[in-house]
Amino acid sequence: MRTQSARTAMRCVRLLLRCGSAAELLGTILAEGPAWVTGEGSALYLLDGDGMLRLAASHGLPEWAHERYSLVDPAGDLPAALALRQRGPVLLSPEQTSTDYPNTRTGRGTGLVALATLPLLVDGATVGVLALALAHRGTVPRRDIDVLETLAEACAHRLAHLIDHVQSSEHAPEGVRAGGRPSPQPLLTIAVRASGVGAFERDLVTGETTWDTRAYEIFGLEPPPETAPAPDFAELVHPEDLPDLQAGMVEALASGGPYRLSYRVVRADGAVVPVEENGEVLLDLHGRPVRVAGLLGDRHRGGPPGPPPAAGPAPTVAGARSALLLSLTSTLSRAITVRDVTTALTDIARPALGAASVVLDLVEEGRLLPVSHTVYGGPYRSELSRLHDLSAGVMQHALTVATPLFSEPGGPGAPPSGNPLAPTAWAVLPLVASGRQVGSCLITFATSRVFSREDRTMYSAFAGVLAQSLERARLYDTHHHRATELQRAMLPRSLPRLPGTATAARYLPSTEGMQIGGDWYDLLRLPGGLVGLVIGDVQGHNAEATAVMGQLRSGLRAYATDGHDPAATLARTSRLLAELDTDLFATCLYLTLDPASGELRGARAGHPPPVRLSGGRAVELELPGGPPLGVDPGGAYPLSTGSLAHGETLLVYTDGLVEDRGEDYDESVQRMLGGLELWTRQADPADASASGLERLADLLTLNVTERHSRPDDVALLLLHRIAPTG
Repeated sequence: MRTQSARTAMRCVRLLLRCGSAAELLGTILAEGPAWVTGEGSALYLLDGDGMLRLAASHGLPEWAHERYSLVDPAGDLPAALALRQRGPVLLSPEQTSTDYPNTRTGRGTGLVALATLPLLVDGATVGVLALALAHRGTVPRRDIDVLETLAEACAHRLAHLIDHVQSSEHAPEGVRAGGRPSPQPLLTIAVRASGVGAFERDLVTGETTWDTRAYEIFGLEPPPETAPAPDFAELVHPEDLPDLQAGMVEALASGGPYRLSYRVVRADGAVVPVEENGEVLLDLHGRPVRVAGLLGDRHRGGPPGPPPAAGPAPTVAGARSALLLSLTSTLSRAITVRDVTTALTDIARPALGAASVVLDLVEEGRLLPVSHTVYGGPYRSELSRLHDLSAGVMQHALTVATPLFSEPGGPGAPPSGNPLAPTAWAVLPLVASGRQVGSCLITFATSRVFSREDRTMYSAFAGVLAQSLERARLYDTHHHRATELQRAMLPRSLPRLPGTATAARYLPSTEGMQIGGDWYDLLRLPGGLVGLVIGDVQGHNAEATAVMGQLRSGLRAYATDGHDPAATLARTSRLLAELDTDLFATCLYLTLDPASGELRGARAGHPPPVRLSGGRAVELELPGGPPLGVDPGGAYPLSTGSLAHGETLLVYTDGLVEDRGEDYDESVQRMLGGLELWTRQADPADASASGLERLADLLTLNVTERHSRPDDVALLLLHRIAPTG
């Protein structure tokens, strides 16, 4: 869905909320948004004071289109007007855009694109309309519509904010002023203030927290200057309630969505105020918590505050800490891989404990190596690298002495006051499981922190739970790695260089469970100068499937190199599978190409058809097929013939490349074909070398690698017929 792993839709939303004009908003979507948003023919309209849609920004529109569509009547039949009236997305296929709305034709005239037009709404009020050109050829999947609506909502809120700030300005920035229409944003602010609650927002990646004035009042504090950070929760919450609050946040962060927490805060004058927090944990497209926002209410509003807390810890504090430890244990128990453990530690434990950063090192060949750097990129990754360099010695020392170390301001082991890079307070936990050193964990805090005896006991117990989770996850990773290497060993180490062709291949293992798959590919040098392309998928995800795959690959290679045509080769391979002591079957596609003449012959056994890339088009070849291998030992397979011209490319793949549990299989295929057509139109015609195919292979597998889960393994093979030179 994205051109690079860092360019997620959530990152795009964050960037949109920082934009300063309509042009910047549209440019951000095109540069940072999903790869299937093409940009050619995209536009952003604002609703002006006369109720007309005025073009504020565009990309890829010719001059005549600017003149014709610069002002759109909401009563008309253009997509922008329809979206405005329907207050929902309007989706047009490439055929519809070509006949009814020729302005969506790409600037270079190299093809047609689909169009999605979305209203920009804020609290029911219309700000404008966003029109985006898409690479989809067929139905736009629901999940892609959700992404588009999320981007449109972010644009709408940012535009409303910008309009609100320039309403009274004589000179508004270009593309922001909307004819004096009132923004709904102040109405929401007034409603929040009238209810007597305070609002807050926290970025879970950076740790930045923002409170409004009323939130400070509830906590008995004076609002600081805008540049000052929000105060530390741990210093304000009643000490008896803090563990319960942290346990509640663990559960909220682990599940995502709305939550409700009740706790007491202690004001500077010693008064105790009961607070109710109603918030929501916002997740990114990978299901990871990235932001928390909500409202804070004083449950005794209008009544006297409660008495100061009694001296000494209450009996319930120990139980609350046990609940916190139990919540953390439950979260870690769901982690399978080391990366899962690290993600849980960073995404859930860190914000729930009120920590600024977490650095996790594992013992590898007798020395500590960082693993927490793999969870986040960008500035946060740089921060982790800095912390690791700063704390490497103390983390090794804590592991050597097998004793947790705690640093408090002014206490033993406190960071030197002259070092601005050192955290204010920290805890270093040695991770030891079954008497074996596993690693070391550093938890830092941005504000002063006093670790009581109960706190130290809780962190020590958490270290044991974390160590056990990491030991289990490392064992899983080791077994999964060995299984994956076994399967990779059965695939070609490299593709042979064959005259007149350029090739590229990819294989990605499944990420679920200990299962390994039976996908394979092969590129064969055949008698008479022919080239053979093989791709197959054995049923199942286990060691038996991998073993059967190895036997089928060897058998098919033998039949093919003996000179049998694709139909006869598949028939013999099917009989071979039926004679093996297994109940498994396999799908397979086998093609032969004569690089000199371009003659193409093929047969298919229940496998997805090949795709031809040519002239800006991506088309599935008509290739009648037979049953999967091993189902009907006496069955025959139709032999199809065709040709592959110079400059054309073939793609063969297994269903794991497109299959997604969240959408219909045919929709996934159409989306892939649309992306391929976009690539063929934008690729440099002079770059038909192997490096060009390698980039295409990377693009095809990018969406697969970014999925939260990959239940099936993936194999693909690309072949390009090189045009003669001279």
